[in-house]
Amino acid sequence: MATILVTNDDGILAEGIWALASKLEQLGTVYITAPDRERSAIGHAVTMNRPLRIKRYKEKVFMVDGTPADCVKLALEKIVPEKPALVVSGVNNGPNLGTDILYSGTFSGAMEGALYGIPSIAVSLVEAFTKEAYENAATEALWAATMILSKGIAKETVLNINVPSKVRGRCLTKLAPRLYSKAFDERKDPFGREYYWMAGKVIYGDFPEDADVNAVKRGLTSITPVNFSLNRISDPLPYKEWPLD
Repeated sequence: MATILVTNDDGILAEGIWALASKLEQLGTVYITAPDRERSAIGHAVTMNRPLRIKRYKEKVFMVDGTPADCVKLALEKIVPEKPALVVSGVNNGPNLGTDILYSGTFSGAMEGALYGIPSIAVSLVEAFTKEAYENAATEALWAATMILSKGIAKETVLNINVPSKVRGRCLTKLAPRLYSKAFDERKDPFGREYYWMAGKVIYGDFPEDADVNAVKRGLTSITPVNFSLNRISDPLPYKEWPLD
């Protein structure tokens, strides 16, 4: 049986993490190490300017007063007694589609596991945050975890999974650009001073058929293998003519 580490960015009390951990117990021993509060959209931040504290929540469940990346680092070095076979982050309350993963604490929790050489999954629920929908997302994560444990995964890769509320199938996808119109709502406080609240609406472009955003629109679970190796040049041709001397 496998040892599996589960984390998230919505905090230890989030419904999605418990649905996920419960489902993954079919594959082995599950440890949970999650933030003690919501840490959404914190990206891959780590805490360096203050000490971190771990508090036992229950057996094999711990909460950390830090970020998702902090949680995974501490779990691997101080909590889990052996190197896990898998790190799974989620189930996130909302989508992590396209380039939004660059801001996502959910994705970063999984990527931290991959940085340690552990196969990792980030799973997010796109809509309809009901108990049934979380169960569906956890079931999709269980399927992906079973595939990875039996068939493997490419090195330096995280599976980014987005699950619609009602799943009609699965497909492999690619990341789509995610841009927002009127990203900030300008307001005034009671003293007449301006402040800005991040809001905005997604700009939907003419994305390829295999884009993750198109998959979830069709009711399909989007499974995007994301390679985090930043030193790879996918297309060197534009740079070959640059004078480097």
